[in-house]
Amino acid sequence: MQKLHRVVYSVGRPFFMNVPMTFSTQKNLSTILEPFGANEISMDEIRNTLDATQMFKDFEWAQIQALSQYIQLYRAVPGTVLFSEGDRGDFMCIVLQGRLDIHKQDMQHDDKRVASVYAGRSLGEMALVDGEVRSATAVVKEPSVLAVLTHDGFVEIIRDKPALAVKLLLKISQLISQRLRLTSGILVDYLEK
Repeated sequence: MQKLHRVVYSVGRPFFMNVPMTFSTQKNLSTILEPFGANEISMDEIRNTLDATQMFKDFEWAQIQALSQYIQLYRAVPGTVLFSEGDRGDFMCIVLQGRLDIHKQDMQHDDKRVASVYAGRSLGEMALVDGEVRSATAVVKEPSVLAVLTHDGFVEIIRDKPALAVKLLLKISQLISQRLRLTSGILVDYLEK
C-alpha cells in the first residue's frame, strides 16, 4: 500500500516544520492500534498518567493539561509492529502501560533486540523532530496503552503554545542525548573486547 505524502515547506518556519510528513497518521495508526473511545478515559486520567512519565516529570501541571489536548491514546496488542526500521516516521509514543521491544537489523539482516521500553518511557522522538526514516523496529510485547503525539500535533503546539513547544523540544533533546551517551558507552565497551 502506497502512503500519500503532503509537503509542509514554508520559508521562515523552523526546520522541523519543513519535513515531508505522512498524510494520514491517524488513519494509519488506527489500522494497527485500537483508539480509546471518548468516554473510556477522562482528561484527568490522561493528565495524571502523563505526569507520572519520565518525559513529563519536569512539566508543570498546567503544561501537562495543555499537552494532553494534542495527544491521542491507543491500545496495542502483543505482536503488533508499531513501526519498522526504514519506515518514514511522523509520530512519537509514550508507553503508559505495557512493554515494547526495539529491534535493529544486523549486517546479516537478522533482527536483534536492542532495548525494551516500559511504562513511563517514550520512543520515536527523533521522528517528531526530523521526519526521517525510523532507525529501528518497535514491537508490542505486552498489552499496552500508548499516548501518541504526531508531527502535526507538535506543529500545532509550536503554533499555539510556543513556550511549551520549546520545553518539549528541550526534553526530547535531553532524552536523545542521554541515549546517545549510553550507546557511545556501550560501543566503547564493545570495541575494547
